[in-house]
Amino acid sequence: MPVDFQTAHRDLWKWSRAQGFAGYDPYDGLNSRFFQATPFKDSRVARIAWTQFHKRSPINFRPLVRIPRARNAKAIALFALAALADFRRQPTKENEIEIRELLDVLIGMSLKGFRGACWGYNFDWQSRSFFAPRGTPTIVPTAFAARALCEAAEVISRDEYLPFARTACDFILNDLNRSEETSDEVCFSYSPLDRTRVFNASLLAGEMLATVGKSLGETSLIDWAQRGALYVVRRQQKDGAWAYGADSHQSWSDNFHTAYILTSLSRIMEAVSEPGAVATGPGVEFDNCLRRGYDFWTERFFLSHGWPKYFPDRLYPADAHSAASAIVALLELGGRIPGVLDLAEHIADWALRKLRDREGFFYHQKRRFYRIRIPYMRWAEAWMMYALARLREAMAK
Repeated sequence: MPVDFQTAHRDLWKWSRAQGFAGYDPYDGLNSRFFQATPFKDSRVARIAWTQFHKRSPINFRPLVRIPRARNAKAIALFALAALADFRRQPTKENEIEIRELLDVLIGMSLKGFRGACWGYNFDWQSRSFFAPRGTPTIVPTAFAARALCEAAEVISRDEYLPFARTACDFILNDLNRSEETSDEVCFSYSPLDRTRVFNASLLAGEMLATVGKSLGETSLIDWAQRGALYVVRRQQKDGAWAYGADSHQSWSDNFHTAYILTSLSRIMEAVSEPGAVATGPGVEFDNCLRRGYDFWTERFFLSHGWPKYFPDRLYPADAHSAASAIVALLELGGRIPGVLDLAEHIADWALRKLRDREGFFYHQKRRFYRIRIPYMRWAEAWMMYALARLREAMAK
């Protein structure tokens, strides 16, 4: 018997709470106590290979190599965002308590020693470009934490949560590196350790600045956000796609990073435009790029029944993260593009049929010949919780 969205939403909350919102992550391989005891821990190639082995394996070897389950700051932020969507749909005391408890945990996970509030991942991470030790602040978990704090300021307590979100803007402006900085463009780095030009990450920084700037009436923050958005939209490809980043080894385009760009761009547009005003200047440029990006994304990344492709030219893998971030992005675009709710429902229905376990959690990926059934708390469960909560909120309107 098919499971409806309400049941899936309820069961995933129940399962996640039972785990204490802690679990494994696709990229937590370097937390292995076994690996850390070997000389390979200092090798860039070995770190990448070890991480990819655990990420791609359908068998969970983490207990064997002593990788512990843990809480992840971005996952906690996503669960808080889900609880906020539940509260907007049904403002009960129980839902408010859930929000406050998750935000207390999130604030407690913020990193010290920087010029503003910031968050990082609970594992060492080796990319092609740089190595980030566990606890390095990065823009992605920081931006989602700030999103949760700003939404909580709107619906629960402005004085309690907005000042903390404001300090995260100080982290962006004072601790992150900036490149391609001109009078009307800027690109923010991924962390204080690198100078990469990753489009979705820089735009998440812009989203933070725009949202906080609008809430506090700080036009300087909105100006920074507009410059960040201009940098990204002007590097959109002719077909409407965005590469992952500006360097030659970052030339691919994938589903969920495109969803991130569309979501953040829409939120920045909301902050920089006056209610009821006719879009002019950068507003027109943003709107044209958003629609071109949306057309490319929906035409190339989804099948008619909701299957979310990871890459535009490949059917596999299809994963929970791509499905969930797509649902959230579509609901964000609802005020600008008609018909998005239908596609969001199709994607959610596909995820429930293809990736949901009877216990209530969601599998990582569906590949050509097998599924990776490992429940990843940040990558799959927190994202699907956020998506289902937002979907139920939208369907209730």
